[in-house]
Amino acid sequence: MHGNIQKGVRFGAALALALALCATAALAAETGGKRLVPVGHTVGVKLFSRGVVVVKLPEGSTPARTCGLKTGDVIEACGGRTVTSTEQFQSLLQENGTDTTELSVKRQGSPVTLSVEPERNEEGACCIGAWVRDSMAGIGTVTYYDPDSNTFGALGHGITDGDTAALMPFGNGAILPSTVKAVKKGSCGSAGELRGEFDLTEELGQLYANTGCGIFGTLNAACSLAEGEALPVGDASEGPAVIRSNISGDEVQEYAVEILKTIPDAPDGRELVISVTDPKLIAATGGIVQGMSGSPILQNGQLVGAVTHVLLSDPTKGYGISVETMLNTGAMT
Repeated sequence: MHGNIQKGVRFGAALALALALCATAALAAETGGKRLVPVGHTVGVKLFSRGVVVVKLPEGSTPARTCGLKTGDVIEACGGRTVTSTEQFQSLLQENGTDTTELSVKRQGSPVTLSVEPERNEEGACCIGAWVRDSMAGIGTVTYYDPDSNTFGALGHGITDGDTAALMPFGNGAILPSTVKAVKKGSCGSAGELRGEFDLTEELGQLYANTGCGIFGTLNAACSLAEGEALPVGDASEGPAVIRSNISGDEVQEYAVEILKTIPDAPDGRELVISVTDPKLIAATGGIVQGMSGSPILQNGQLVGAVTHVLLSDPTKGYGISVETMLNTGAMT
């Protein structure tokens, strides 16, 4: 989130769950003649990190603070052993006891080695005094399916930790069937949201990347998200367009929007400024709400982009990313 801008995706804590790297032109994937299926259906997303993310450090003196651990650090190894989950990290601390233990940490992409001396709490467990997270889950929208590669792109922005705002380091993940049960309407100063249900036991596809320009993966066999007519990829221009969104049940509908401005190669991925003009969508949601991230933008019979953010000061307005940027990023990962 930046100031009065909110990502149009809803992610929250669950499971111990709590959702930049756009490609350069020189490394861009070929999109000429490319045809993609615009999807627009919500999915549940579960993502497990590579290592555990430090999301909070308590005030006062703790082993974590003393050794130099910082919020946003990713602990990848403890005592020379790879960290795979919060539970396993706790087990490693118990095995090492209060002996000085080496932590292999990734800090803003760079490796850091720290030495921590755990302390025993009132229950006798060895702790370092840090809250950590290893996974996230939430609801978002699939932008496209590529029938040539059986891959998909969704969200149009990365899954970030809700406490640190840092991109969640990707370990593995999946998308799940989702049904929208209710909508919290957006209003000036307050982001709305799609409220859905999804089944953690059923998977529609596997993720292979979490990037600043979207999440990417492959679909499982016979997945319904692959159904539909493939449209050519095109460049957005100022003027009328439509978005495909799933704001109720399992139904995907098209809603009128206006592309107010294009900002090619914007460094933060906000390449399109959009305004919702469809009275049905405004009546139902107030405009763009969390969970609509990834809703495909169609113009002149072409897939040109995806919704990514809503302006908190005016939920009828927001930002989008070009589909070409998503394709290029997905091809690089």
